[in-house]
Amino acid sequence: MTQPLKVAFDSDGVALTGNLFLPDSAATAGNLFLPDGAATAGPLPGVVVAGTWTSVKELMADRYAERLAARGYAALSFDFTGFGESEGAPRDVENPVRKVRDIHHAVTFLAGHEAVDADRLGALGICAAVMYMSDNTASDPRVRSLALVAPWLHDAEICEAAYGGAEAVAERVKAGLEARAQYEETGEVAYVPVVSATDERAAMPYDIDFYLNPERGGIPAWPNRFAVMSWADWLTYDAVALAPRIDRPTVLVHSEDAAIPDGARRFHAGLVGPKEILWTEGTQFDFYDSEPQVTIAVDTVAAHFARTLS
Repeated sequence: MTQPLKVAFDSDGVALTGNLFLPDSAATAGNLFLPDGAATAGPLPGVVVAGTWTSVKELMADRYAERLAARGYAALSFDFTGFGESEGAPRDVENPVRKVRDIHHAVTFLAGHEAVDADRLGALGICAAVMYMSDNTASDPRVRSLALVAPWLHDAEICEAAYGGAEAVAERVKAGLEARAQYEETGEVAYVPVVSATDERAAMPYDIDFYLNPERGGIPAWPNRFAVMSWADWLTYDAVALAPRIDRPTVLVHSEDAAIPDGARRFHAGLVGPKEILWTEGTQFDFYDSEPQVTIAVDTVAAHFARTLS
């Protein structure tokens, strides 16, 4: 992996840590390069990149950011508040509002960087970060172009289908509210695994190789820890409803064999700006680190940004 620049920036008083990937020439010399490979003395288009729920930047955001840098972009991956190398408490809480806020400040950091053209900023979300990138884009005119890979896009109807029905969703929301009340009263955070093949309390009680394999996502930087209070905000978050507020050019890359393709179709249908969707093959987890899915996604995203951030 190309060595990124370790960076830090503020998000409402919380210090966030990120990796800024630049084209090799931009990182080592005075020349910068456009996405088509032509040399330029000017600044680069920039892209903020984020990955799945509960993830740290090393899981998949770094991979995509590095690949975009190789195509001529300044690409920023970062750890959200309370995750990875970033500061903030409570830790490992999936809070959509907080994550959207962090993305907004990541855009601010990237826009102010000397290597970046603040008028050519894009956003790339993978899996759950698709929702958060879309939310920020809906209200942040600085983001000129949006790319969504293996999009997890849910509303109440999709959550019920994904989590075993309305009663099961209500039970999780109740558990989340109780865990939040416990934290507010005692400062103690109730945790369960994100993924487990043996613990039924896990947020994803399945044998998922990507997360459990240390050669893939089961890395020391990712603690496989889910704050139970997260359920309350996660399951009541409506990302599909964001689509009619997004008028920037948007591309989606997805597969019928990946997570909730119906959410991607409904979101795409609701977009009011220029839009396209590429249906390819692969499971959800293939888009995180496997070939040819990552290359297909990066090629599609890079071509989209080249057209829309010129």
